[in-house]
Amino acid sequence: FGSNSYTEAPVRVYFCPIIFCTDGCYMENIFDFIGNNPLLVLAWVFTLMMLIFTERQKSGKSASPAEATRMINKEDAVVIDIRAKKEFGAGHIANSINMPLADIDRRMGELNAHKEKPIIVVCNMGQTAGTACRKLKAAGFNPVRLSGGITEWRGQNMPVVAK
Repeated sequence: FGSNSYTEAPVRVYFCPIIFCTDGCYMENIFDFIGNNPLLVLAWVFTLMMLIFTERQKSGKSASPAEATRMINKEDAVVIDIRAKKEFGAGHIANSINMPLADIDRRMGELNAHKEKPIIVVCNMGQTAGTACRKLKAAGFNPVRLSGGITEWRGQNMPVVAK
């Protein structure tokens, strides 16, 4: 009792991706942040949704494997596989053209005969096809991205050809 000094535990600050916490990152801190800053959170969600919408519009339409099959059979769609030659050789959609993404600018002239037809762009998982679709769309083609890529195609037991 003779001393006025006392010891305090040091305050630890942990970094949380959304807010700084002094007790560690708990869900109630995130909910408190959302409750205390609804306009900021609403602006963030709106910005995120606009970014997603804009990026999806840039890459054009997407088609499921069933829709792609219908386009191939009924609309005479051309299938472009942008995976590497080795992956293409391991299995690809029948009659597809292997045009790796790195070569698409240089080889785009090969597709001029197909300008009026839909072009289905296939990658491994449906993510990098958007880049090729943007390039094809800018060149005047009608690209369609295979959603889920060749992985989804195989997952739905659609036929593949190995060379």
